[in-house]
Amino acid sequence: MKQKFTPNDLIQYLYNEVSATERLSMDEALCNDLELREEYEGLRDAYQQLPRVSFRPSSRTVQSILKYSERTTLEKHA
Repeated sequence: MKQKFTPNDLIQYLYNEVSATERLSMDEALCNDLELREEYEGLRDAYQQLPRVSFRPSSRTVQSILKYSERTTLEKHA
């Protein structure tokens, strides 16, 4: 049975958000289905053009989050 993959499936594959079994199925489908392969390559090209960003919160922000978490945890146990 030939499985149909959606663009969302391809995006999950691109971001390595699929199980090992799903990855094998998609690898096989990409080798055997030219149309699917072209769609994947288009998504991959678009992905590669996205700017690379990384977010690093300030230590003040992290401390505020930790204090809030501690406070709310203590309130739940009181």
